Amino acid sequence: MPLLARSGTGENDVKAMVIDRFGGPELFREATLPDPVAGPGEVLVAIEAASVNPVDWKIRSRGPGIAPALPAVLGCDFAGRVTELGDGVHGFAVGDRVFGCAGGVKGMPGTYATMIAADARLIAKAPATLDAHAAAALPLVTITAWEGLFDRARIHEGATVLVHGGTGGVGHVAVQLAAAAGAKVTATVSSPEKATLARSLGAAETIDYRNETVEAYVARLTGGRGFDVVFDATGGSDIATSFAAARTNGQVVTIVSQYTADLTLMHTKGLSLHVVFMLLPMLTGAGRERQGEILSAAARLAEEGKLRPVLDKTRFGLADVAAAHTRLESGKAIGKVVIDIA
Repeated sequence: MPLLARSGTGENDVKAMVIDRFGGPELFREATLPDPVAGPGEVLVAIEAASVNPVDWKIRSRGPGIAPALPAVLGCDFAGRVTELGDGVHGFAVGDRVFGCAGGVKGMPGTYATMIAADARLIAKAPATLDAHAAAALPLVTITAWEGLFDRARIHEGATVLVHGGTGGVGHVAVQLAAAAGAKVTATVSSPEKATLARSLGAAETIDYRNETVEAYVARLTGGRGFDVVFDATGGSDIATSFAAARTNGQVVTIVSQYTADLTLMHTKGLSLHVVFMLLPMLTGAGRERQGEILSAAARLAEEGKLRPVLDKTRFGLADVAAAHTRLESGKAIGKVVIDIA
């Protein structure tokens, strides 16, 4: 049984946006759902904001795969306040501001709703310096970037790190995390405006990938040696140039590998390839504590002014989930797309 009773909630008062089948964003509909209950190891959270990630619209459009059961509540990221603790939960109290990536996949209802029962291992106290709108933008992209840079590539002070897609969702966080670790960061960008943004996030150098070849920027920035670590945060489109940009015995990190690629350069240069799929702890149950630890560390960086989300200027409410998905899919969003729920 929960340790603390809910207050201000009752049967069938949770508002959510759901889909009854997979396809376009127009399939979202409003629904009223039964109250979730905080089971053992869970906390009940009143959601204040939820962000939209590419995996959300891919699940919606492609399903079922890793999708929650229909009718499905999608959405992985959230920020909100704890309203109830389940048995065995420690380190949180009712009223705590928290954030996390704790739903929206198979077996776990998502965050496009006013409440969620979240596994306490997957969340952390939100940064005191960020409101819910900003905090909700961080979990999935931050965990992805952290796992790739620190848990896999184990970057260190002075390492040369190239981030493909340096102003994208995962990329703009990877730039900040690598810079905070003392690495020399270079980011690929597609415009002068994005180059300015990347530099403001900590990139020492930028590359307009449309106008400079990989051979040219490797020669210009590394004397032809190559980068210690190359982080492909673009979803796979830069894996060939990632191999080409890495030094001999260097490391490449990618966030998508569901495609066919030529691994010849990986062999001839002795490269290590790390694939990050940060949803695995939710899908398998293994490694959930680590994600909570990462979020706690990220919150401290945010409070120190070393980590901030770039937020798209367009604002959405819970009823506007379809428009939020359309915005992200269009490729026109500059920064993370966030839905304000409360």
